[in-house]
Amino acid sequence: MNGTERKNIKPGIKVKIIQKPHQRTGQLTEGVVKDILTKSPVHQRGIKVRLDNGIIGRVQEILS
Repeated sequence: MNGTERKNIKPGIKVKIIQKPHQRTGQLTEGVVKDILTKSPVHQRGIKVRLDNGIIGRVQEILS
């Protein structure tokens, strides 16, 4: 699924995010969404979320 649309992301789902310091390397972090931080319905680089462990990043991939 697409991580650029807010409607696809809900608290409690498992996602892979990219953190700001890892944008150049492309290193992804896996976790469960706690909060959705982006207010707009679409964001081209990915919706910004906070994971349940406190890490913040933009959703690159939604896992089922």
